[in-house]
Amino acid sequence: MIRGKKILLGITGSIAAYKSIFLVRELIKAGAEVQVICAPSALEFVTPITLSTLSKRPMLSEFVTNSKTGEWANHVELGKWADLIVVAPLSANTLGKMVSGICDNLLLATYLSADCPILIAPAMDLDMYDHWTTKNNLNLLASKGVSIIESGTGELASGLIGQGRMAEPEEILKIVNEYFDIKSPLKGKRILVTAGPTYERIDPVRFIGNYSSGKMGYAIATEALSRGAEVTLISGPSNLKAPDVDDFISVESAEEMSDAVMLIYDNLDVVIMSAAVADYSPKVKFDSKQKKESASLNTIELIQTKDILKALGEAKKNQKLIGFALETDNELENGRRKLENKNLDLLVLNSLNDEGAGFGTDTNKVTFVTISEDKSFSLKSKNEVAKDILDELEKMF
Repeated sequence: MIRGKKILLGITGSIAAYKSIFLVRELIKAGAEVQVICAPSALEFVTPITLSTLSKRPMLSEFVTNSKTGEWANHVELGKWADLIVVAPLSANTLGKMVSGICDNLLLATYLSADCPILIAPAMDLDMYDHWTTKNNLNLLASKGVSIIESGTGELASGLIGQGRMAEPEEILKIVNEYFDIKSPLKGKRILVTAGPTYERIDPVRFIGNYSSGKMGYAIATEALSRGAEVTLISGPSNLKAPDVDDFISVESAEEMSDAVMLIYDNLDVVIMSAAVADYSPKVKFDSKQKKESASLNTIELIQTKDILKALGEAKKNQKLIGFALETDNELENGRRKLENKNLDLLVLNSLNDEGAGFGTDTNKVTFVTISEDKSFSLKSKNEVAKDILDELEKMF
């Protein structure tokens, strides 16, 4: 459930900080992105090199990370970056500061800037944990929406036996997973997303292609992951970093994309064909670079590529099939025709006449075309469009 989630782990000054090392490892193994921020006192118990190595990110503790260059840790960005903040262990000192709004280190500044859920795992000696101020502070945080992982009972660092032990990393991991337990009807659904352009080779250095960047398809794949789907992303050439999907398949040509899609189609629940597949490919493909003065380049005979979407529509059984159309004229008329001809459940229509829509942009303006209705949306980021598409898909289930 936490794969791809951004978790900020705060570590405070407690002997239990050694357990946080194991927690970082477990979170990373589960697929989360982890940023560790230590209160200065925590560095008496754990080392930056250990935490940085395990988290695969530099451990942060100070506001200024490099005084010579002026580099600094932006606590506001950190607070907005996180999907969840976990403070484990939480000392009595930091607990008091969280309640009072004291902001004297990077961890507390990030906490005050955060707008995500907060999860705390107190760790302190028996008498401190039992003190009325501690109880009042924990109750106040709980009343404000902070979730508390109750401390365990056992032998404490002082030698006393009682409550105050930080919860074990495995228990914290389980609770973090529960935070991201997904209720979406897409949970467990096998979804294939295609993205990017295809390149139809002329010779080893030339091709026929289009301006698709893959941004829309990658955003859809990421959103499907966040809803618990098992996602396969088949991508044409793109400079984007692939999301952490279950299966990533890189292809170049329309034929390669067709082969990759059809190979797994029978085992899928949903196909979202957002790739801009070339309609034509050179009939003759040369094995060596053709000189520009060569007669072979004066005329290039083209043949139609396989219509992947039509083939999927014809072979469709119980799958949900979503296609895209980029039009410049008679958009709705052409979109409805494509919806029917390709046997689609949903057509996502966009027009090059709309500013901010189309290839290479970070935004899109789309209309959903179904058998029963057309629904137009305002200009949005492609991440927001992806959410709208997945919302519509959820209704189908």
